[in-house]
Amino acid sequence: MSAPPAPPPVAAPLPVLHEDAHLIALDKPAGLLAVPGRGADKSDCLSARAQCRWPDALVVHRLDQATSGLMLLARGAAMQRALSQAFAQRQVSKRYEALVHGQLALPADATDDWGLIDLPLIIDWPRRPRSKVDHAAGKPSRTRWRPLAFDASGQQTRLALEPVTGRSHQLRVHLLALGHPIVGDTLYGPPDGAPRLMLHAGALQLTHPVTGQRLELVSAVPF
Repeated sequence: MSAPPAPPPVAAPLPVLHEDAHLIALDKPAGLLAVPGRGADKSDCLSARAQCRWPDALVVHRLDQATSGLMLLARGAAMQRALSQAFAQRQVSKRYEALVHGQLALPADATDDWGLIDLPLIIDWPRRPRSKVDHAAGKPSRTRWRPLAFDASGQQTRLALEPVTGRSHQLRVHLLALGHPIVGDTLYGPPDGAPRLMLHAGALQLTHPVTGQRLELVSAVPF
């Protein structure tokens, strides 16, 4: 008689960066889906793990599976609508950190120590899930960037990134368009042997829709 099948592994709990009666901020690891995909093998995701602890938790925004860092979840439909509106009206500030190939310095005409990538993006349907720059049909897409450090030995630049808009794969495609793809980007960059995509959502700022408190959430960069 064959042995009964082993129970499925218990998913590890996610680090909680903020929790109150209205919203939750969790720290998503690289490799974990934000929401379930198609198929039983894609059922483990941040939203499912969150709902095991907070049954009323609802996704407000997403991170790519390969990206790590801060994700905000609403508790209940009313808060989901309020937070979604805050994101749509650009009342939520997001900052990422990335490692890119090569040395990237600010242009001479940069203002306030930040560069700006202003290139319209569109889904590359024949090669989805990729996106691409398309000056004729793309949607307006803007990313602010600032170099933090340069590693001469590895020929890599560490950047702070602030997406002004929120297009699919925006940061990854914008940096590719500059000629400096993100290290570990198997979709857009060259093979480099990196263990993961070196892109992390490290900070998020917003006014709490209920309390009016200014929330400044931070997730430590793991690379």
